[in-house]
Amino acid sequence: MLRETQALAQTPDYPHAIPSSAGEEAIRAAPAPHTPRQNRILAALPREDYLRLLPRLELVSMPRGWTVHGPGARQRHLYFLVDGIVSRFQVMLDGARTEFSVTGSEGVIGIASFLGGESAASAAVVLAAGHAYRLRADLLRVEMDRGGRLPHLLLRYTQALMAQTGQIAACNRHHSLEQQVCRWILSSLDRSPSNELAMTQELIAEMLGVRREGVTQAAGRLQRAGLIEYKRGRIAVLDRPRLEARACECYGAVKREYERLLPGWRRA
Repeated sequence: MLRETQALAQTPDYPHAIPSSAGEEAIRAAPAPHTPRQNRILAALPREDYLRLLPRLELVSMPRGWTVHGPGARQRHLYFLVDGIVSRFQVMLDGARTEFSVTGSEGVIGIASFLGGESAASAAVVLAAGHAYRLRADLLRVEMDRGGRLPHLLLRYTQALMAQTGQIAACNRHHSLEQQVCRWILSSLDRSPSNELAMTQELIAEMLGVRREGVTQAAGRLQRAGLIEYKRGRIAVLDRPRLEARACECYGAVKREYERLLPGWRRA
């Protein structure tokens, strides 16, 4: 620990701190025992790169329902998730929403901050409360200019995210609602520390862009088959292998791409 502290004290200077933007009061400083290495991207960094970045990372709490960024909002931070689940979705003019990806400790939120666009047309909202280490966009640009391992890892994550987005678009068009519900539950479960999800049928319907009645019917069939148990806004998976067999090909296709592209990707 002493050696790591001494190494951090010798970290090269970054630009001076800038005030947080208004509207970020929803984020609260979070206590230990979380560490940056719980994020798969940060865990894959060489020690030198990690120690240089460490003092610039701020641990924050991400409460359920908090909007990390809205459509068109400038992305001032990159969030390295260490637990919890964040959903990315498109918002229609009438307020309807459709999810196109979920992210957990394997990835980051705020990719526009390193892709150069500064903002994105989509929104990102916390589905399951968790924590993240955030890095200011200006500090990220300094790190990107250095080269090293971080830019490479972020681009590989972006490729995996694009694969997930494309597969979900195809799934929503070609597969049954029951298969989509299975895929959604399994994808969320991969980013959860247990076999239980605090998710309502209303939320699942909203993320899939379908009517709640359809999700209720699909969940009822899965429950009668002994695959899940739904009770008071919580979904417990009772038989994961059979649930995977009931899902369409899309869940496995996305998972294989994440395993191929991201170091250390595995079920939480």
